[in-house]
Amino acid sequence: MTEPIASPIFNSVDVVIMAAGKGTRMKSRLPKVLHRLAGRPLLGHVLRAAEGLGARGATLVVGHGAAEVQAFCGATPKSNPGETVQLPLQFVLQEPQLGTGHAVQQAAPLLPDDGVTLVLNGDVPLVEPATLQRLVAQCGGHQIALLTVDTGEDAGAYGRIVRAAQRAGDAPVEAIVEARDATPAQREITEWYSGVMAAPTALLKKYLALLRDDNAQKEFYLTDVVKHAVAHGTPVVALKIADEMEVAGVNSPVQLAELERGVQRRAATGLMESGVRLMDPARFDLRGELECGQDVEIDVGCIFEGVVSLADGVRIGAHCVIANARIEAGAVIHPFTHIDGGREGVTVGAGALVGPYARLRPGARLGAEVHIGNFVEVKNSTLAAGAKANHLAYLGDATVGERVNYGAGSITANYDGANKHRTVIEADVHVGSNCVLVAPVTLGAGATIGGGSTITKNVPEGALSVARGKQITLAQWDRPKKGT
Repeated sequence: MTEPIASPIFNSVDVVIMAAGKGTRMKSRLPKVLHRLAGRPLLGHVLRAAEGLGARGATLVVGHGAAEVQAFCGATPKSNPGETVQLPLQFVLQEPQLGTGHAVQQAAPLLPDDGVTLVLNGDVPLVEPATLQRLVAQCGGHQIALLTVDTGEDAGAYGRIVRAAQRAGDAPVEAIVEARDATPAQREITEWYSGVMAAPTALLKKYLALLRDDNAQKEFYLTDVVKHAVAHGTPVVALKIADEMEVAGVNSPVQLAELERGVQRRAATGLMESGVRLMDPARFDLRGELECGQDVEIDVGCIFEGVVSLADGVRIGAHCVIANARIEAGAVIHPFTHIDGGREGVTVGAGALVGPYARLRPGARLGAEVHIGNFVEVKNSTLAAGAKANHLAYLGDATVGERVNYGAGSITANYDGANKHRTVIEADVHVGSNCVLVAPVTLGAGATIGGGSTITKNVPEGALSVARGKQITLAQWDRPKKGT
């Protein structure tokens, strides 16, 4: 995240985020601003940008799905935000919803007159803090600054930026004309308004009070603030950027998917430029933060969530899902492995081999050169250097020593129906196939557990323990036959 600029003006920025829309074209019960892009709700991206700017607070204008939006932001006891929002937040309800100007009118009474108001949209997720810093600096506390884009192509449904006809492209702005209200000549204008505005709060309030709904939509347009500012002698300037994706809005599942691919392509390109080898950047998904060392290789179809760190020489096989994990140098994660560290995280030691088809759950801590093979699940367990569980096994709430060999089909029975208990397997223990270790239990260093055993008592160091029914063999046994 961009560090806030050390300037007095940034200490008096109040952000207004418009998040009241129903998002009819999303065809979803979920509020539009809570649909996810790159693993984070659209609104979460906007809040992070506001935090990166160093704003002193944000006012969210809510409406459709207000309770869910406030819950995401941590404003209710039942909140589940998924990530902490440090920015001080307050909420206003826009009901009914009568346009963008009407939305900001609802927030205006909560905004101190001594600052700058920055208006953002909850469904425009990719605006960069650095861009917002430039916009606020251009506002300077005395003029209105608009964030605009000029692609040289048809601006579609966006509001056109009307400048003085006799001036060059950097002339002050005279008006913003909504597409539905534009004349044929105005529709030819290719510079359009992104919906992001910075304005001195006292002046913004003055011009908000002058808004009228005498337009094609019968709504109060925030864009009409510009014509009132011009009429009263307040300068209106535009910060024109070249990156259309930075101000792309989301109004439908199609647009969301297109933006997702754009975000992922950017992430993939950034990783490859830093030296990461992606087998196919079109089949890569980053839904959080990924830090990579040198000579990291990532095969196709992998998904990274939360915070993931891959040290030097790590190789990730095809179709792995990895969340909240630290994978040390030289480790290999074979295809179709699922690692989910949750809040506790997962650590995979240097040179470890995991998978294919393995599952590491929160609290798994694998030491150097540990082997976790196919269809092995590890949860809240520590495996010391050189330990191996190569096939079809479960280790839950266990402490496993160095060089342990844990047999196929063996499990720790760590739950008694009410409480979890721990299993301790000391160094150099050999656990045979198809064993059940009923916790709490300790297997002493160098002990051997015979295959098929159910162990309910501690096993001394160096001992052999076998706990299974006696084998019975009946000679010349006739199998039952159908119909008899």
